[in-house]
Amino acid sequence: MQTTTRLAAVDLGSNSFRLEIGRVEHGQFYRTEYLKETVRQGNGLDDNRNLTPQAMQRGWDCLARFGERLAGFAEAEVRAVATQTLREARNRDEFLATGTQQLGFPIDVISGREEARLIYQGVAQALPRTPERRLVIDIGGRSTEIILGQGLEPIQMESYRVGSIAWSMRYFADGLFTKRAFQIAEIAATAVLDEALTLYAPDQWDVAYGSAGTINAVVDVLVAAGWPAGSVTSEGLDWLQEKLLAALSADRLRLAGMRDDRKPIIGGGLSVLRALFELLGIKRLEVASGGLRHGLLQDMLGAGQQHTDLRDHSVARLAAKFGADPAHGKRVGLIANALLQQITRGAVNERISRKLTWAAQLHEIGSHISHSDYHKHGAYILDNTDALGFALTELHKLSLLVLGHRGKLRKLEADFEDQTLIQQLMVLRLAVVLCHARRDPEIAGIRLHQDAKNIRQFVLTMDSDWARLFPQSAYLLNEECVAWQKTPWSLRVLED
Repeated sequence: MQTTTRLAAVDLGSNSFRLEIGRVEHGQFYRTEYLKETVRQGNGLDDNRNLTPQAMQRGWDCLARFGERLAGFAEAEVRAVATQTLREARNRDEFLATGTQQLGFPIDVISGREEARLIYQGVAQALPRTPERRLVIDIGGRSTEIILGQGLEPIQMESYRVGSIAWSMRYFADGLFTKRAFQIAEIAATAVLDEALTLYAPDQWDVAYGSAGTINAVVDVLVAAGWPAGSVTSEGLDWLQEKLLAALSADRLRLAGMRDDRKPIIGGGLSVLRALFELLGIKRLEVASGGLRHGLLQDMLGAGQQHTDLRDHSVARLAAKFGADPAHGKRVGLIANALLQQITRGAVNERISRKLTWAAQLHEIGSHISHSDYHKHGAYILDNTDALGFALTELHKLSLLVLGHRGKLRKLEADFEDQTLIQQLMVLRLAVVLCHARRDPEIAGIRLHQDAKNIRQFVLTMDSDWARLFPQSAYLLNEECVAWQKTPWSLRVLED
């Protein structure tokens, strides 16, 4: 049941950062405030794919202003996501650490397909409920998402590394508009997007919709010049290109409806849009009012349950795809959560418990590749997969749990100051040990807690009868103490 009366969504795009705030009435979201700042982080990646100090500072300054507006919001009322620029940035963890402090809320870096899913969800909720097959396109600063769907359901989703900022930097770096530059930019965009023709051929959809960024900028100019509102045609794109060529450069461009912050990147955006029209046989592109942040808000509304269900489905799909034993995964998850209940004295956060359950379901997915090093392969899979509903940061935390559920702990690039992660890792490892015979273990004779005087020490007490009945388990639990000696944390096993 929805009890939240206000919600906020933050979209850290490659060109702009956006904040949308609204109230919830009878399960519907009504916008009360919308903030947008042109941060243009997409042109702040250096040759090594690191965000420059200046680009990071622009982002942090914006997030600090957003954070001031969000003061007083609960964590459940806010969701913030970052897209392609931070997917690419090698130093994204540095940016996110400070950015999260400035905003006051966690920032999730989402995969391209998850971005596409959210975009479609945001677009679809604003369209009439019809059986039409929809093609949805969103051209961002460094990526373009294309989705095929029907009603509220996305069917095919892809993200391509081509966008208005990236293409403007590459093919219009000097700010000049020439026929040759447009020709090369369109050819290059077509080369990147070529596989989209197979997935999104004209016979696969009935109506094409465009969302956000570049498409809205193009429509604003066309409408100001007298073209019909609400859609874009190939004739309109030809007209706009002629206007850019006549202006010769972005600095000299004077077009009604064209914002100053859009002029430096309109050349790249228009090139990508024209390439899509030609490649996919689009004659008319309808403008959609929804987008990524609206998809986020839908997830937080009644779709909040749908979002959770989607992650459950993604975990089940991965486990099935890589042949993990579902019964054993469930068994390990139940024991791990039972131990977590002991540590926290019953005060377990549901979100933490669910992530522990997912890690247990997935801890053997690498066995399909290698028996001896399956934990390493499982972690690699999670760090390099698209799992709908998950942020990349969530998947990385799961990969750390899968990597660390057995073997030496010093191999982990984990934050050993993160008590929640360590608690999850401890109980998962102990659950795997206790379930070593691949049957339901007897845990009534063991108790786990953290030392009140030294919170970094876990103490597992087992009844002497339990140790006598299950000698192999008792031996493995004592061996587990050794594994923790190389970390700032420790485990003691006592017999009572």
